[in-house]
Amino acid sequence: MATETESTTDMGVGLALALGAVAAIGALLMFVGAPDMTAAWGFAAAMVFSSLAVVGIHLYWD
Repeated sequence: MATETESTTDMGVGLALALGAVAAIGALLMFVGAPDMTAAWGFAAAMVFSSLAVVGIHLYWD
């Protein structure tokens, strides 16, 4: 007789860590390219990927 099992993954945590790392790189890029257009792209990357990290946690958290 087969029993029902519930398998859970840590996809939300992994996704949040990966996107958080990319957001940190964007923040570093913002710091390095301070008065230039590079800083604007770094800020945009940091905001987008940190938002996606929060969305990933909410979608895949059990």
